[in-house]
Amino acid sequence: MNNLVNFLKTRRSTTAKTMIAGHIKESDLNDILACGIRVPDHGALNPWYLTVIKDNARSRIGKEILATEYVLNNPEATEEDIDFEKNRFLRASAVVAVLFKPVSHPKIPSWEMELSTGAVCSNILVAAQSLGYAAQWLTEWYSYNERMIKEVGGKPETDKLAGFIYIGNKEKEPVERRRPKIENVINFLTE
Repeated sequence: MNNLVNFLKTRRSTTAKTMIAGHIKESDLNDILACGIRVPDHGALNPWYLTVIKDNARSRIGKEILATEYVLNNPEATEEDIDFEKNRFLRASAVVAVLFKPVSHPKIPSWEMELSTGAVCSNILVAAQSLGYAAQWLTEWYSYNERMIKEVGGKPETDKLAGFIYIGNKEKEPVERRRPKIENVINFLTE
């Protein structure tokens, strides 16, 4: 069987909660990002923008945005909750924020631009996993936070965070999860 097809049929995300930060080679990160932006993009509009969060930025954003914004929205938060949010990005070696940045176009609908942005997320995820890294695509509360959107280069009034791709190392191989049965999600029309 083709190696790529076999990989895609068995690919599995390592959850960010079980990921460990470690070294990610700069050349690997550059390859992952190059793969990420090589997606279908009607009109070559580039309706997406990537911000790589690594090194000290992971803890700075944890303290300045994740912890403080979490407390603002959860005043009953415990110290344990706050520490979890503050250290959230430290689980990964790098976190790639993928912004959806719609472009005004007379013929290309926003929906197609959103799909292209999702393809960027998927390509980054698969490229990282194909190089042996642990990776997970997440959209959690901070994906909808205005301060976070601004931090990664977006405008909250127009742009959306399609997700954060955590890239790190595995302590162990991820466990397979339930997958849909082909007959329940695929239909073949032959006439």
